[in-house]
Amino acid sequence: MKQNGSDQNPVLLDPDVRLMLRAKAGDQTAFNQLVTTYQDRLVGVLTHLLQDQDAAEDLAQEVFFRIYRARHGYEPTAKFSTWMFRIANNLASNLRRDTGRRRETALNVSDSGPLGPRPGERLLADKSGMMPTRQADKSEMCAVVQSALATLSEDQRLAVLLHRFEEMSYADIAVALDKTPAAVKSLLSRARDNLREKLEPYVKQGVLGSIVSE
Repeated sequence: MKQNGSDQNPVLLDPDVRLMLRAKAGDQTAFNQLVTTYQDRLVGVLTHLLQDQDAAEDLAQEVFFRIYRARHGYEPTAKFSTWMFRIANNLASNLRRDTGRRRETALNVSDSGPLGPRPGERLLADKSGMMPTRQADKSEMCAVVQSALATLSEDQRLAVLLHRFEEMSYADIAVALDKTPAAVKSLLSRARDNLREKLEPYVKQGVLGSIVSE
């Protein structure tokens, strides 16, 4: 029996991969739909990763410019979100390896291009829904989480963000971080131990249990 493309390549079951393939073929609307779906989510993850909202917005724009410029050579080897976060992780690593003069890093985000304006400020806490307003002010709790995340290694922090807020599997996170699934499992285990210690008072109150749970 002849197999269809989805049977031969399970990645093609990802609707966002299909959108990217349409973008590769010249469908601008498909690419714009990917930006609409992922831009704010990417900014949220990068804000926690970089601890800098402006740098996160600039870097998210650069990620999509890279994707757009590479669209004609795109080949679906992973879920779109996994591929996108791998690009984001590589760019973030390059930025962190810079001299620290982040504002002087040349990221071309002034072009109107295919992306339109940068997204407005959005706290990741608002999207995760993990912080009940009846127990603590969201902005205060977001600051608590950011402070705790800042104590993690870069790989631990991104692994937590992708696992908890993007609900990515160990296998997909492994692709994004260029590690094995076993290494990701170890990263997450150490990260949870570190976060549990930092967030213990809030965990006891039931406010932040989800971020340190299995």
